[in-house]
Amino acid sequence: MAARGGGAAQRPNGIPREKVCQFKLVLLGESAVGKSSLVLRFVKGQFHEYQESTIGAAFLTQTVNLDDTTVKFEIWDTAGQERYHSLAPMYYRGAQAAVVVYDISDGDTFVRAKNWVKELQRQASPSIVIALAGNKADLKDIRKVHIEDAQSYAEDNGLLFMETSAKSDQNVQELFLAIANKLPKSASGSPRTGTLEPNVSDRMRQQGNGGCCKS
Repeated sequence: MAARGGGAAQRPNGIPREKVCQFKLVLLGESAVGKSSLVLRFVKGQFHEYQESTIGAAFLTQTVNLDDTTVKFEIWDTAGQERYHSLAPMYYRGAQAAVVVYDISDGDTFVRAKNWVKELQRQASPSIVIALAGNKADLKDIRKVHIEDAQSYAEDNGLLFMETSAKSDQNVQELFLAIANKLPKSASGSPRTGTLEPNVSDRMRQQGNGGCCKS
């Protein structure tokens, strides 16, 4: 694929070398809103009707191909249970992107999503890209959160917003693609992520090099 601009590194045959950017992304939201299902659909193209609750956090990776850049997401899917809330800052610290998920059929999860957004705005990186995902859009017949309310809230807070369905695959790829397009694609604009404290969970590993772009 042709690279934009004249500064791209060249392969020996003279073809511009594609840039690879790596970003840390965290998912936040109440338990059972479908965070793990969204990630599983995005990473593996799968959906399980009965998804086990995440314990602590799960780590996955997936890439998104843009015109001249490959974006690699290092994804931390956090547990939604209240007892794990105190661990959340270790996951969103140093993250360049966050997806805050709520269930459109449960108004309480939307209220909680707003609290997560406030926490990110206070404590996460000032440049973090935050997306609000109204999941379980396949349950629109019993929705409790109107799309207009969520859209208005997202616009007021500078958030990306989409209604998604991990079950029907509605807007799942589109959500992560929108985030990838929003992130900076230069090494100077993409700070490295911090390192998580070790031994918090068997499903965690130390993290680094987020946002590092290389040709």
